[in-house]
Amino acid sequence: QVQLVESGGGLVQAGGSLRLSCAASGSIFSINYMAWYRQAPGKQRELVARIFSGGSTNYADSVKGRFTISRDNAKNTVSLQMNSLKPEDTAVYYCNAVRSLPYVNSWGQGTQVTVSS
Repeated sequence: QVQLVESGGGLVQAGGSLRLSCAASGSIFSINYMAWYRQAPGKQRELVARIFSGGSTNYADSVKGRFTISRDNAKNTVSLQMNSLKPEDTAVYYCNAVRSLPYVNSWGQGTQVTVSS
């Protein structure tokens, strides 16, 4: 099992910045990737950004150029730097960790991000 704890959400004005962090603990060896998802009210959960074990990343088109995912292997954390925030970024943001063998697909409890116009 992998336990994930997010932090860093909050209320910010449009154009502002926030940094989310996700601390991983437990059986964290050989994680294939870690990711941030978000879910706005009445909408499906969507992938925001993902970082693979080799360091490659991918982003949703809606956040490219504004958000940056990074990791600190020594601290077992993954962060999401969010700049130029928009009201449509308002959502609960979830951290996710996936490993193929043995299979793990863990989620954090979520952290609320609210962007006011």
